[in-house]
Amino acid sequence: MARVTVEDCIIKVPNRFELVLLAGKRARDLSSGTTETVERENDKNPVVALREIAEETISLEELNDALIFGLQKYVEVDEPEDDSMAILAAAEKEWSGVAVEGDEPDAGVNASDAGVTEAPADDDAIAAAIREAVAANEGGPDDAAKE
Repeated sequence: MARVTVEDCIIKVPNRFELVLLAGKRARDLSSGTTETVERENDKNPVVALREIAEETISLEELNDALIFGLQKYVEVDEPEDDSMAILAAAEKEWSGVAVEGDEPDAGVNASDAGVTEAPADDDAIAAAIREAVAANEGGPDDAAKE
């Protein structure tokens, strides 16, 4: 194939917009060092990408999945909720004596004294904040009260 045209590729990918996205993704992959599956013949990466799509030498499904993964802003991680809930329950039990602003000043650690400025937005951030606080206090409020 001397020159590749959009008409050659539109048979394989019927949507022109999707074709442009896939060819662009493949051209960027080629620029980053991925080996081409057709002869380069002095062509630039976008032309090589279109030729690969037209000749079906690459998996369009894998290319589409890689494109979607690259464009995602939030990648959901499958973690069991039981682990997070167990950490939160253990931390709540351990930190039950800690005072919050508005409670008696001698009942525990004040939230502003502990460096807490605002509550984290999600469960993972809460669990990470609890782990950091426990590590910083080496055992929690009971050790501070013993001193």
